[in-house]
Amino acid sequence: MKLVAADWLPYTLPFRTPWQTSRGVLEMRQGRLLRLQSADGLTGWGDCAPLPEFGISEASATAFAEECAHLDLITQQAGLPLNAWLSGEPPANFVTVNRNLGPILKYSAEALADAADAGFSVLKFKVGAGLVSEEIAALHQIAGALPARLRLRLDANGAWNFADAESFVAACAGLPIDGLEEPLNKPTPVSLKKLQSTAAFPLAIDESTHLLDGHFFRHPPVRRIVIKPARHGGLLASVELALRARTSGLEVIITSSLESTCGVFACAHLAAAVAPNSAHGLATTEWFAEDTGSLPAIHGARLELPSGPGLGFRPNKP
Repeated sequence: MKLVAADWLPYTLPFRTPWQTSRGVLEMRQGRLLRLQSADGLTGWGDCAPLPEFGISEASATAFAEECAHLDLITQQAGLPLNAWLSGEPPANFVTVNRNLGPILKYSAEALADAADAGFSVLKFKVGAGLVSEEIAALHQIAGALPARLRLRLDANGAWNFADAESFVAACAGLPIDGLEEPLNKPTPVSLKKLQSTAAFPLAIDESTHLLDGHFFRHPPVRRIVIKPARHGGLLASVELALRARTSGLEVIITSSLESTCGVFACAHLAAAVAPNSAHGLATTEWFAEDTGSLPAIHGARLELPSGPGLGFRPNKP
C-alpha cells in the first residue's frame, strides 16, 4: 500500500474530575493522533499517548499508534472491521465494559446508583491511595449498598507491602469482588502466588510486565492478566500475549491507557478479538470533558463496535 501523506495531530484533553491513583493525580491527558493517507484515498488513524508512570513509554506508545494506523488502512482495504481481521471470526457488535468510579474513598451513593441504572455489572474502584483500614471500611460500606448483580473490581496500582495486601484480601472475604489488580509494590511470582492462595477471587497483574517470562506462563501465580496495548507496542504483540495467557489458563482483560477515543476503539477491537466474554476497562472516554472524535456508544455496559471496515474512528472536524 502506497502512502501519500502522514502527519501528527497533538491533543490535550481535560478530565471532568481529576484521575487519581496511588501513583498520583492527572488533570489532563496529552497525546497525538497519527493520520496516514494512502494513494487509494483511505485514511488510517493511530493514537499515541505516553504515560511513563504506568509503563507507557514514548517508544511503545508511538509504535502502538503507527501499527494501528497501518492496520486501519489494511483492514479498510480488506473490507473487514479490525476485530474480525485480528480474530479470523465474524465481526463482533460489542464488548462488555466496566465502569471506573475512581478512588474508593471518594465514592458516592449517587454514582453507584447511576452505574446500576446504566446496566453495568462490574464497577471498578482505585484503592491504595489512603489508609488500608479506611479503604476496607469504605469497601464494606459500598458492598452493603450494592445491588445483588453487581461486582467490584479493585486496582491498587502496586501500592501495598505484603502485610497490607494480605490484610486487604482477608477483609474482602464474602464480598462481591470481581478481582484485585496489582496489589503489591514489590511483586514476585512467589509473593503473588502466596497472596492468590488466600483470595477467592482473581488477582491480576498489569504494570508488572517484568514478570512475564516463560516461568510465569508455565506456572501462573495469579488468575488474571490486564493488557494495555500501548504498553506492549501494538495490537499484534498484544494478541500474541493474550493467546499465550489464555493457553496458560489466565483470564484476559483489555484496558485503555487513557488514550482518546481513537485509542479506545483500537483497544475495543482487540478485546472483541481475544476475550469477547470478559468485562474490559474501556469506558474511559466518559472521564474526558472533550475528545478527539465521535465517542463509542455504551448501552447497558456494552461498548458498541463500529460495523464498517477498519478501526472506525471518526475525528472531530478542526
